[in-house]
Amino acid sequence: MKLLLIEDDHETALYLSKGLRQAGHVVDVVGDGRDGLFLASSEVFDILIVDRRLPTIDGLSIVQTLRGAGSTVPILFLTTMSSVDARVEGLEAGGDDYLVKPFAFSELMARLNALSRRPPITHDDSCLRVGVLEMDFIRRTVKRSGQVLDLQPLEFRLLEYFLRHEGRIVTRTMLLERVWEFHFDPKTKVIEANISRLRAKLDKPFDRPLLHTARGAGYVLRADGGSN
Repeated sequence: MKLLLIEDDHETALYLSKGLRQAGHVVDVVGDGRDGLFLASSEVFDILIVDRRLPTIDGLSIVQTLRGAGSTVPILFLTTMSSVDARVEGLEAGGDDYLVKPFAFSELMARLNALSRRPPITHDDSCLRVGVLEMDFIRRTVKRSGQVLDLQPLEFRLLEYFLRHEGRIVTRTMLLERVWEFHFDPKTKVIEANISRLRAKLDKPFDRPLLHTARGAGYVLRADGGSN
């Protein structure tokens, strides 16, 4: 794979780039946020590895800028910021995974391999396709492996949000704010009830579930059917 490592700590960058190259990958390394954003915007990479705290432009802003420009390249945050809020912030900004320092190199490799196996997300003005799922915004239809799913409007919006965050943990707060547009917790089972109804249509008729519960965190849609 061709990787871009945006990391300002010289020792960490040297250690990671050496290990990744020994594993057979091509690695470009930059230590400045502005240079990293320029390189990520001008060249094609299979995966980006981005530190949160960087000179000139921070990692969060890099990812937000790339996603705003339509980039779908997988991005792994690598950072010392370990709080739940920091992780959620990184994932909401468009990161696909989040690894906290210090870490084992073997875990980094496992996460990179997992990101490389994710089905590509493709979309145009009318359709969103992720793995075996296809969402048509003009006809307001959803198909799994060619089979039409009969979704209600709220279920459609809920699945759309999961599709746009495929492979990432989606928290209850994210769903309340982005799907229901609640900026407070109504202290009801509204999310759980709708997730249950969506699963009955999305997963029950098929061999493998796509929508999984991330215990203590939220939910994750894996369009390849993989489990947590």
